[in-house]
Amino acid sequence: MANPEDPNAPVPPKPPAPAAGAGAAKPAEKSAAAPATQAKATTAPAPKSAAPAAASAKEVSEPDPNQLRRRLTWTCIVAFLSANLLMFMRFFFPRALFEPSTICNLGYPSDYVLGVSDRFKQECRIYVVREPTQIFAIFAKCTHLGCTPDWKPAENKFKCPCHGSGYTPEGINFEGPAPRPMDRAHVELNAEGQIIADKARLFMWDRSKGGRDEFNDPGAFIPV
Repeated sequence: MANPEDPNAPVPPKPPAPAAGAGAAKPAEKSAAAPATQAKATTAPAPKSAAPAAASAKEVSEPDPNQLRRRLTWTCIVAFLSANLLMFMRFFFPRALFEPSTICNLGYPSDYVLGVSDRFKQECRIYVVREPTQIFAIFAKCTHLGCTPDWKPAENKFKCPCHGSGYTPEGINFEGPAPRPMDRAHVELNAEGQIIADKARLFMWDRSKGGRDEFNDPGAFIPV
């Protein structure tokens, strides 16, 4: 065994220095742990921000009164302008009234037998009457207040359902408040030999005022 005090004794070798990687391991671990701690510290106050987020969501869900007021105002303005535009455009279209035709085709004279026919009461408001020498068309309008008299075959007369006025088969008033006979429509034969009645051209006889009897005028009947 060598004497340590001997100057000639051999010098023992020094232990090898630690590797560079081994010395840096602890600082690396320390630096890696630092971000984790920092992240933990950063994410910790998250529950405190939940209340402001809920408040902002509530503000978004509630409508703005001013915005609703503006929408309502613009809706009223658009509706007003649209109505005025339609009224303005209405002047470009004619205001025509489409009334039913006053012309009625009553068929051939041979279609009727002696007496009163109510075939065209509903369609034309006409009663066709055939006598031995003529055919005429009575306009079924009571001369009292304009109701439509009914033909009563069993009683052989026209009877107004409104106020009880009665007329003979020729349309002559004889009872009730009717002041005069029912009018007769203009009748003529067309090219095919059919009877054409025109309710716009009426023949009347106002006996109460001394009026002339128009029932014998041309057009008031068709001779047969």
